[in-house]
Amino acid sequence: MAARKRPVSNLLGLAVLGLLLEQPMHPYEMATTLRERNKDTSFKVKTGSLYDVVESLDRAGWIEEHSTERSGRRPERKVYAHTELGRTEFMSWLDELVRTPVKEYPSFLAAVSYLGALGPERAVQALAERIARLDEEITEGRRAQAEALGQQTPRLFVIELEYALTIAEAERDWARRIIGDIQDGTLTWPELTTKEGRQVWADREKQQEPEGLQA
Repeated sequence: MAARKRPVSNLLGLAVLGLLLEQPMHPYEMATTLRERNKDTSFKVKTGSLYDVVESLDRAGWIEEHSTERSGRRPERKVYAHTELGRTEFMSWLDELVRTPVKEYPSFLAAVSYLGALGPERAVQALAERIARLDEEITEGRRAQAEALGQQTPRLFVIELEYALTIAEAERDWARRIIGDIQDGTLTWPELTTKEGRQVWADREKQQEPEGLQA
């Protein structure tokens, strides 16, 4: 079943709606809270974008102005809260995202599709560097996870970090296997990486074209 088109589709809107389940907030507090909880690893938290999303949610009738706050000489800040429609839409949107896999186009997958163009040696070097960086991310993620759980944070509240670590570890382990396959010759390199091979490939492609399409 195709996903229903919503007036707000930016996933940062999902984060805003999730925060407002707890209590009414103004946009600056939303941005600060998301960063403090390391939600910027799950959402692109940019203050300008967040204000735009808040306005979109307000126009859609999913949130509404609850009150205003003033701190010192700073301008008044609008505090927002859920509407009944907003709560309903949040639950529906969240349920759909959990249930339905969405075709995504990660940049690494795009790069892997042309890994052969690097040649074996350079491919190994690039993958090895990626593994090192993933190891750093995994170490930092494990530290943040242990710190959160050590503070008695319920596991459910940091489950997205658990998922992110699982994905990072799977990617790292896959990259290690590919390096091993390159080095032991299990993964053979295509002739496309040589000038002669590219010409052979081009000739084959031309031969396979329908006669009406050949120059």
